[in-house]
Order: sequence, then structure tokens, then C-alpha cells
Amino acid sequence: MPDCQTRTGGRPERHHRRDIFDAIRYVTDNACKWRALPADFPPYQTMFGFFSRWTRAGVFNRVRDELGRAIRLRAGRCPNPVAGVIDSRSVRAAATVTGRSRSYDAGKKVPGSKRHLVVDTFGLLMMVMVTATGQPDRDAARERRRTAKPT
Repeated sequence: MPDCQTRTGGRPERHHRRDIFDAIRYVTDNACKWRALPADFPPYQTMFGFFSRWTRAGVFNRVRDELGRAIRLRAGRCPNPVAGVIDSRSVRAAATVTGRSRSYDAGKKVPGSKRHLVVDTFGLLMMVMVTATGQPDRDAARERRRTAKPT
């Protein structure tokens, strides 16, 4: 809810929330820089500010979870996923990538990192995790269970 509509009040917002959300979707979909937003959208500084605040507040995770629940309910299923499928892909990384997410996968002869995805039985995204290439899927699943927040 905009601050101007709360009990304590506030200055009316200059841009509609729909325009802000559409701009964030545009950057995500087109993988462009914030500065490369078309002139139809509000200023990029505003868009990035909202994106940062909403990310810290977990807004996008809540939107993803609520949409998934709605899809499952519409299909006559339990609203929360009870089963998931995990898969991974080793990705060759640039030499500039360092840290815990880079190693060597001897089986595939790939230096880089590994992307793990967990989807439910509808194929809806539940989790994305980046690990070192040498880490097996079962270890990533164990790490996910350890760090998962109860819902």
C-alpha cells in the first residue's frame, strides 16, 4: 500500500506501482541494464530503488509462492508443494569468477559453477541455488533443507 494511503499519511507517489512492476519485469525479461530502460518507464534510479527494497522485503518470493498456490488450487491439488524434482547443470565460468561457487567437475571436465533447480510436480520453480561444480545434487539438496525457512 502506498504511504499516502496509510493512517499516518505521506506524500502521494509520483509513479504508479504497475509501471514500477512492469519496468522490473522488463529488465528481468530483456536482461538489460537499469539505465537502458525505455523512456516510457519512470527514471531508472526510482525503479532500482523499488527493486532493492522489494527484494530485501521478500516481495518477489511471496508473489512467486502465491501464484504457485493459486495454480495448484485451480488444478485441485494441495496449495503447498509436497514433492519436488532437483536437477543441475554445470556451467563454464569466466576466469574472473572466484570464490566458493567455482571448482572443477572432473566427470564433465568443466571448470565453473553448477546451477541447481528444484521444481514441483507442475514444473513451477521452488528454488534456485548456485554451488561449486564438484558438488553433487544430493549435497545441494541437503544444504537447501538445512537453510530452508519454514513456511
